[in-house]
Amino acid sequence: MPEALAPYSREVAEAYREELGVRNVLALDGGQEGEFRHPRIRSLLPGEGTETLHREAGLLWELDAAEVMFSPGNRHERERMAGLVRSGERVCDLFAGIGYFTLPMARRGSSCRFWAVEKNPVAFGYLVRNLARNGLSGRVRALLGDNRDMELPLASFDRVVMGYLPSSLPFLPRAVGLLDPGGGYVHAHLLAGSRDPEGEALEAFHRAAEQMDAEVLESVWHPVKAYGPGRVHGVVDARLRP
Repeated sequence: MPEALAPYSREVAEAYREELGVRNVLALDGGQEGEFRHPRIRSLLPGEGTETLHREAGLLWELDAAEVMFSPGNRHERERMAGLVRSGERVCDLFAGIGYFTLPMARRGSSCRFWAVEKNPVAFGYLVRNLARNGLSGRVRALLGDNRDMELPLASFDRVVMGYLPSSLPFLPRAVGLLDPGGGYVHAHLLAGSRDPEGEALEAFHRAAEQMDAEVLESVWHPVKAYGPGRVHGVVDARLRP
């Protein structure tokens, strides 16, 4: 909401409600905050609910926009991740949220087995409901808790997803410990400077892998979206051998 329109925020919200047929209009007041990336928003129509359904690529995500984050800018990354899953894989999503990546991967990977871990109890509740809503509960084992303390099948996964910002690299030891001894894929999200995001991200990833003596067999940087002034959100796709 531009400052010049702030005194008319109610009128603006009413116009949006009438034109779009929505129940509420929310203003973003500065992104997300805290470990759980709680959205900093305010309702322009106080008293109205903030739960909604997001439809995308044949899937439904239920969420409370005032309580959990959802980035429309990650749509192409969600579609890309769905296309990477291969038949029979065992996949672990260490930061599942409400099912951002788990849902599209699980729908595509009908012969795969998925583990989805989420620490935020509010987001976890929506994860469970979204799996059921999309008929995917039978393919995904949803687990509530910190992925560092969670009892997960060690040395058994083909693919591990780490969709956490500003950087998922501190969790790389956990991800590598979950990979099959023959090797597997890690998808590590992080922020990098916009001048040379690819070089910066790959250097940071390789440095983190070397510190744990993990062999990087291949690595590629994929930009996701611009993230504030001078920064880029992207993901390193890497095949590693523990």
